[in-house]
Amino acid sequence: MSGSRTRHQAGGVLPVQTTEDVRAEGAKVAVLPVGSFEQHGAFLPLVTDTVVACAIAAELAAAHPVLSLPPVTISCSHEHAAWPGTVSLSAATLYAVVRDIADSLRRAGTRGLVLVNGHGGNYVLRNVVQESAGGDFGMALFPGPADWDSARKRAGVRTPAHSDMHAGELETSILLHTHPELVRPGHETSDWISDERKHLLTLGMSAYTESGVIGRPSRASADKGKELLAGLVDSFAEYLALVGTGEEAS
Repeated sequence: MSGSRTRHQAGGVLPVQTTEDVRAEGAKVAVLPVGSFEQHGAFLPLVTDTVVACAIAAELAAAHPVLSLPPVTISCSHEHAAWPGTVSLSAATLYAVVRDIADSLRRAGTRGLVLVNGHGGNYVLRNVVQESAGGDFGMALFPGPADWDSARKRAGVRTPAHSDMHAGELETSILLHTHPELVRPGHETSDWISDERKHLLTLGMSAYTESGVIGRPSRASADKGKELLAGLVDSFAEYLALVGTGEEAS
C-alpha cells in the first residue's frame, strides 16, 4: 500500500486526491462505488450500502492503480419503500447516470470503469456492463457472486449467502471493521431468517420481515469484516486486467 494512495482515502468515503495527483498517477481504470439510501434495520444506517461499497473501493485503490470516484449514494431501493427514510431512483435514471460517468471518463482518456456495487437491487448495472462488451471502453461489475463466496469463506462467515440477504452477518461485519461508530446496539438480538422469498420483487421486503433484517447480524465481527475486504482485494486483479490495465489476471 503506497503512502500516496493511503492519503487519498483520508476523507473516509470520499476520495480526496487533487487533479495533479490524478495526472501524476496516470491510472487508466476508474472505480465507481454504487450504494443506496435504504433501511437496514434499527442498528445500521440508511447509508450502509454506500459505506460498504466505498470501503471496498478504498481497499481496491490502496492495492491497485485505479482512479477513485465518489459514490452514487441513491439507487434502486424500491423493495424497501415501506420503511421511512428509504429513497430511490428509477432504473432508467441510475442507468443514465452511470452511462454519463462512463462516457465522461472515456472522453478523458480512461480505458475502463469498474462498478463496485453495494446494493443487490441494482439489477440495471448488469445491463450497463453487458452493453459495453466488445467495445473500446471496458466495464465490469464487482464483486461478483464468486468473489463474495470466496471472501465469505476466507472470513469464516457462517450464514449462507441466500439467508444473509440484508443487514446480516456480512454487512454488519464490514461496518464493525470500517466504521464501528455507525453500528448501533441491537444487532446481537436482531436475527431473522426468511429463505422463502419467491415474490420479493412484487411484494417488497415488508412481506418477509418486520424489522427490515434478513440474516444473522448476531454472528458479525470486525475481524470478519477485515477478512471479507481482504478477500475481495485478492479477487480484483482479474477484473482490472479485463478492463484495460494490461495486468495479468490472477
